[in-house]
Amino acid sequence: MADVNVTNQVLAALDANDAGAVNTLLEWLKIPSISTDPAYKDHVRSAGQWAADQLIGLGFDAKLIEVGKPAGSGHPIVLATLDSAPGYAGPHVLFYGHYDVQPCDPLDLWDSPPFEPVIKPAEAKGGPGERIVARGAVDDKGQVMMFIEACRAWKAATGHATGGAKFTVMLEGEEECGSASLAGFVDAYRKQLKEADVCLISDTGMLGRTQPAITYGVRGLAYTEITLHAANQDLHSGLWGGRCPNPITELTRVLAQLHDKKRKITIPGFYDDVRPLTKQERANWGKLKFSQKDALKKIGLPPAADIGEAGFTAMEREWGRPTAEVNGIWGGYTGAGAKTVIPAKASAKVSFRLVADQDPKKITKLFFAWLKERTPPGCRWELNDHHGGFGVTVPTESPILAAASRAIKKATGKTPALIKSGGSIPVAGMLKDKLGLDTIFMGFGLDDDRVHSPNEKFELSCFRMGQRSHAMFIAQLLEM
Repeated sequence: MADVNVTNQVLAALDANDAGAVNTLLEWLKIPSISTDPAYKDHVRSAGQWAADQLIGLGFDAKLIEVGKPAGSGHPIVLATLDSAPGYAGPHVLFYGHYDVQPCDPLDLWDSPPFEPVIKPAEAKGGPGERIVARGAVDDKGQVMMFIEACRAWKAATGHATGGAKFTVMLEGEEECGSASLAGFVDAYRKQLKEADVCLISDTGMLGRTQPAITYGVRGLAYTEITLHAANQDLHSGLWGGRCPNPITELTRVLAQLHDKKRKITIPGFYDDVRPLTKQERANWGKLKFSQKDALKKIGLPPAADIGEAGFTAMEREWGRPTAEVNGIWGGYTGAGAKTVIPAKASAKVSFRLVADQDPKKITKLFFAWLKERTPPGCRWELNDHHGGFGVTVPTESPILAAASRAIKKATGKTPALIKSGGSIPVAGMLKDKLGLDTIFMGFGLDDDRVHSPNEKFELSCFRMGQRSHAMFIAQLLEM
């Protein structure tokens, strides 16, 4: 059992090392671990090795595991283990995070170089607080460091980085580019990973700067790229316009049919496996302090922009309903000046955010069948399934979720809200599907952290709150 004096010593150790924790994070943020760009492959490995070295220094058995086919072609996964102390009978926790980051474009929109992290002072009331600005600050290096610093404090107070609790750590290097190697890794290390009782992920957010939250559900994803082919060459629009199909025109005609007048997705069978929202969920979410009007204003939109599937609030549409979105579309001539052509092909990237119980492979098949039924005369489809992942929902009565809630309450003085996220964390669905593991999402990001955008930030108050909460979560494990 976690002694009160010991937990106080852990919190004191966090306070004493506050500046050191910030500087350590700044050091990691300087490594440009952009996983999607082959030019950064060595830097991605360096970032993974940096994390492994931190864990080794805390007493974990940590190493880089080569992934990909052939082995080493992917970005390595950091796998670390720490045995429990004698007498520990609590849960074995698998902590997951990722050390790779998104590309930084457009660079001219950054106030400072993305891999030269800076600490900016707090702005006026209502604005951002004191914060670190850098790529990866909140997604996900900063949030992984909350756990590492909590371990450092437990190590200082007890000599054991988790106070005696049993942990496995898995840090991925391909999360931001589709996690291509993750399924193979989970299969290869299935026996070891399945020993865990639950997964803990810190890659989500809070409701606000003073309102912590636990995310008990995230959406899944099915991501596709489609190309509509027509003629075998670009054509003169004066000679061929009105005589043959224009792939851009035909593609947009088809995609415009994805939603009906009530903005419901028209693909037959799409909603068959959707887990309905419960009355209690809708009631709980309705009590949360959320203003769609204010949220829209922050992104430069008027109240009239509150659109989506009829019969659901904005929060319900984000947290509990599936969506279909065209993420990119291109074809023909897009350079400066004029070039009057009918293109030979047109393409689009189309993704679906899925809720619990929807199968991404099934949804992709349904979408491709829907497209084929609408093939324009004289045209053919080229259809690519890029990747996908299951959505997950953790039972709100879970003892581990309750322990996380108590931990955050002890660390912050506030009971965390139970929320869902419209985003996707494919590893959670994969772990549930392959290993039967539920995931607790205990994250401390904010909705204005500019994740994936220029000037990404992580506020220091959130960083500290996350360290304390992870430290108290370990204390809760020791009492289970």
